Amino acid sequence: MSGLFQVPWSDYRSDLLDALGRTVSYTAVSFAGAVLLGLAVALLRLSKAWPARAVAAVYTEVFKNVPLLAIIFLTYFGLASAGIRLDVFTAGCLSLVVFYAAYLSEIFRSAISGVHAGQTEAGEALGIGKVGIFGHVVLPQAVRQALPGTNTMLVDLLKSTSLLVTVSAAELMSEGRLITSATFRALEVYLVISAIYFALCYPLSQLLLLLERKVRAGVPLSPWRRRRVRAARALLAADLSGDIKTGSGFTTDPERKEAAV
Repeated sequence: MSGLFQVPWSDYRSDLLDALGRTVSYTAVSFAGAVLLGLAVALLRLSKAWPARAVAAVYTEVFKNVPLLAIIFLTYFGLASAGIRLDVFTAGCLSLVVFYAAYLSEIFRSAISGVHAGQTEAGEALGIGKVGIFGHVVLPQAVRQALPGTNTMLVDLLKSTSLLVTVSAAELMSEGRLITSATFRALEVYLVISAIYFALCYPLSQLLLLLERKVRAGVPLSPWRRRRVRAARALLAADLSGDIKTGSGFTTDPERKEAAV
């Protein structure tokens, strides 16, 4: 083991940091695009119009059953041979978006379908429009159900950016290949690159797991929701206090019952 770590890593520190930034950029842009496209495809799958459902189903089945590496080659090399030239970043992000959107669409479709129809009927009874029902009634409940699968896809997407080494995308794996070519220390280099991926993926997965637990526990995450929860609790406390003073409130707390009497 004493002869294992002989690569002058200080010489490659700036290159590795730049590659790390590119990896994070690929992940963030691709995941955002995949979520938006996946949600659109999921809504098409749930549409009442059969042509929309057919198009969405074909898209989902095609990209679920084609390897990501083949999609990367088609996007970067295939489109270029057809006269459509994309830069590496655009081609890489586009490949990841269309691939992971197919899986996310299935997760979102299942989550939306899992919301009980009575929730929609209750919203209609209150006079809420279709957009309002989806945004304020269906979507918040669907997010809870979709969160575990979505979190898994995010971590998997981060790891899949390593496949972009095939088009020299200048991310972590590409940088590892360059360092290996310069030092001929493949074992050491790829051990370090693997450790960097682990240092990225493991904390991310734990943070997402914590987020999932908080959402399932009903903890409000946005400042707007936290303000509404505090306001609702204040109103309930005021109503309870008023009921105790007038002796008209129902309570199971013996001390509050004595106070009400």
